[in-house]
Amino acid sequence: QVQLAESGGGLVQPGGSLRLSCAASGSIFSIYVMGWYRQAPGKQRELVATITSGGSTNYADSVKGRFAISRDNGKKTVYLQMISLKPEDTAVYYCNADIVVLTPTPIRNDYWGQGTQVTVSS
Repeated sequence: QVQLAESGGGLVQPGGSLRLSCAASGSIFSIYVMGWYRQAPGKQRELVATITSGGSTNYADSVKGRFAISRDNGKKTVYLQMISLKPEDTAVYYCNADIVVLTPTPIRNDYWGQGTQVTVSS
């Protein structure tokens, strides 16, 4: 009933930039926290950044000052602007959202996107 569709990943050289987008669709009543996580090969999934419906943000120390998370509540979309990318940023990036759906009664669940690959390499 709910889908999170990510886009914007790709191959970029060190020092480059990328912008990820994630749009939520379905029988959505409201969206609370939205965020981005990433998982590198052989490593656990880790938090990158989160943003509340009111715009409060939280970042992993490793991306502070280089990544910026934002959202458009009307479009049900969250963005991740990434600059000064490093090879260690290479990972599959996953969108996450805390969503209330009407089924027909309100149910709150955590949803994940399929992931988008970001590769930082020369």
